[in-house]
Amino acid sequence: MDLGLKGKKAIVTGGTRGIGLKIAQTLAGEGCDIAICARDGAMVEQTVASLGACGVAAHGGALDVTDSTATRSWIEASAGQLGGLDILVANVSALAGTPDEDAWRRGLETDILGTVRVVEAALPFLEKSSAASIVAIASTAALESFMGVRAYNGIKAALIAYMSGLSSALAPQGIRANTISPGTIFFEGGVWDKRRADAPDAYAAALDHNPMGRMGTPEDVANAVAFIASPAAGFITGTNLVVDGAFTRRIQF
Repeated sequence: MDLGLKGKKAIVTGGTRGIGLKIAQTLAGEGCDIAICARDGAMVEQTVASLGACGVAAHGGALDVTDSTATRSWIEASAGQLGGLDILVANVSALAGTPDEDAWRRGLETDILGTVRVVEAALPFLEKSSAASIVAIASTAALESFMGVRAYNGIKAALIAYMSGLSSALAPQGIRANTISPGTIFFEGGVWDKRRADAPDAYAAALDHNPMGRMGTPEDVANAVAFIASPAAGFITGTNLVVDGAFTRRIQF
C-alpha cells in the first residue's frame, strides 16, 4: 500500500531516541521532509544527519517544550524551513511515574502543555495542507489501572481527551487528530530496559502478561503512526489506536 507520504512535511518532537527516533526514521523512509527537536543539541545534529541520508530534507533544533516562547518559535521556523507542514507528531513526555505533586506538574508542563503549544503553533500551517494530521503519543497506562497511582497515567488520559476534542473542532478544516497508545515497548536505554536491570521481577511479570510473548518495539509504534498520519487514513480522526500486543485486558468500544 502506498501511504501517500512522499513529499509531505512532518515535525516530530522528541525525535532523537526510542519511539520518537523510529517515528522520524519511518516518516523519512516514506519520503517525508522532516524536522525534529529534543533537548540534547548534539543528538539532534547527529539524528538530522542520519535522516538526511534518506534523501529528504531534514532539520532540527535543541528545544525544551516547557519553554512556551521557544517552542512556538521553533515550530514556526521549522515549518518555514520545510516549506509547509502536513504532519505534527507530539511525542515528548516527562515520564512522570510517581504520584507526587512535582510529577504532576512536570507531566502537565511537558506532556499536556507541551503538546498544546506545538499544536497551536502548527495550526496556521496545517490549515494550508490538503492532508493535515496531528498525532500524539499517549500510553495504555491511561486506559486501565497500571502500576498504582501515578501522575503519568492521569496525564496520558488527559492527552487522549485533548486530542479527541481537537478532532471534532478541527474536522471542518480538514485537520485530523489521533492518538497512539503504546503498551510495553522495549528499546535499549528505555524504561523497560532499565526495569529489566533494576526490577527484573516487574519486567518478567510484564513480559509474562503479554499474550504475544514479547514486548513491542519502537518500529511497531512508528508503523502505526505512519499509517494513521498518512492520507491512507484520511477518514480516521478522533481515534486512540492501541499498539500493545493485547497487553491491556479491557474491551475497547
